[in-house]
Amino acid sequence: MLDPPHGLVVQSYSPRRQKHGLVNADGWGAGFFADGASRRWRSARPLWGDASFASVAPVLRSGCVVAAVRSASVGMPIEETAAAPFTDGTWLLSHNGIVDRGAVGEAFGAESVVDSAILAARIFASGVQNLGETVRQIGAADPGARLNILAANGNELVATTWGDTLSILEAADGVVVASEPYDDDPCWVDIPDRRLVRVRDGKVEIEGL
Repeated sequence: MLDPPHGLVVQSYSPRRQKHGLVNADGWGAGFFADGASRRWRSARPLWGDASFASVAPVLRSGCVVAAVRSASVGMPIEETAAAPFTDGTWLLSHNGIVDRGAVGEAFGAESVVDSAILAARIFASGVQNLGETVRQIGAADPGARLNILAANGNELVATTWGDTLSILEAADGVVVASEPYDDDPCWVDIPDRRLVRVRDGKVEIEGL
């Protein structure tokens, strides 16, 4: 998040591939897993101005981290509960995009009124294992939606490309899935649009949506 030359903190004020919005100053969140449960640190402030997290981050350790910075959609509140990752206690989920809340359908237990939180609640209710089908259904109901999703439970990661960018880096010590590369390593691979990505035991599988 902090150390790479184009890590998440730099992406919060100077994203290189972001198609919509100029900066991501409306909050951030980081989630990880401990004792079989998801844990989060979220804020409505810009990541670049959070000195507390910068001081603690070097001592945090986890085999799986889900982190995001936020650029709020017009009219949406700027509040901690609106920042990803969202959770159902088992999965951590982040949404990069925008969706008509009416197209999402029933989503009980959403953490916020923002579209991403309502979308997360719908995905949790439908089952993350059914992510591909859920994205297809919502995409059909809202043709203008951008539905890049990333969800992880500590053992498995699943992601979609639907209207926005996604890249993967496979390394000896793990797999990174990100909206844009955090450095210029030539091993980064861009994922085409409308794909479902699964990562488990260090293996990456990609299929069409």
